[in-house]
Amino acid sequence: MSSSYERELRRVLSGDEKTINAISRSCNPLEKLQLFSVTNKPFLVVRAAGSGMEGSGDLVALRGDICFPIEVKSTKSKKLYLSGRTKTQYLSMLNEGEKTGLMPLYAHRLKGVRGDSWRIFRVETNNLKGKLMILARRIPKLPISNQGNPMIDWEQGLPLHKFLSYLCQERKDDFNPIDSITQNMATKT
Repeated sequence: MSSSYERELRRVLSGDEKTINAISRSCNPLEKLQLFSVTNKPFLVVRAAGSGMEGSGDLVALRGDICFPIEVKSTKSKKLYLSGRTKTQYLSMLNEGEKTGLMPLYAHRLKGVRGDSWRIFRVETNNLKGKLMILARRIPKLPISNQGNPMIDWEQGLPLHKFLSYLCQERKDDFNPIDSITQNMATKT
């Protein structure tokens, strides 16, 4: 995994407008708006010590209302099968998620694709509570291969712009332009 994509995701989650603008050039207006929603509710994102070891993932995203470890992967292929070291990383993230009540995530960056090139997956754990439990319903878990091993299939993931839209929604009593645009688009179809 190239650390440049790790830095890219870290900057996006931190609400860096220059990076968000760069990655959203080929996105449609709604996707751009959803990506930019993180500028109103950014995360403190730190590179995990011993990145990728002992279930910490590569990054840890923190905010007053939610936090999660993230393992970052980038490929030219839409599918990535976890085996050997990558399966050990997965099992460590699963173990830490169960132990701590956190929801470990995988962020997959597909190289050479137009539009939103990031997809988000969750490691399925059984002890989520509160906001994490609600969010887990919207994030697809890692698929299982025919051999029974976890894998990443970019096409089955949640696009980053939708993930950020879920995480950065305003309170229900506040006006949310993303909800308004989404509702207008839905009524026109």
